[in-house]
Amino acid sequence: MENEGLKTLGERIREARRSLGWTQEELADHAGIDRSYIGGVERGERNLTFNVLCVICSALRCDVAALTAGIPGEPQ
Repeated sequence: MENEGLKTLGERIREARRSLGWTQEELADHAGIDRSYIGGVERGERNLTFNVLCVICSALRCDVAALTAGIPGEPQ
């Protein structure tokens, strides 16, 4: 079963990374995280910890709240 929240978060991280003109490898280097892990996060396959989310947001120069607003969505 897919987690829509993780998928949405991953899409937002991808958008933020692309807005900086970075590759996944460049984000990984700035965050000190393996590139394949970043790929998994962007695809919504990784259930990242709050600490890792903070590291990624710091590298992207954005606020955690900006990436997580509205997640989770309304229950269905």
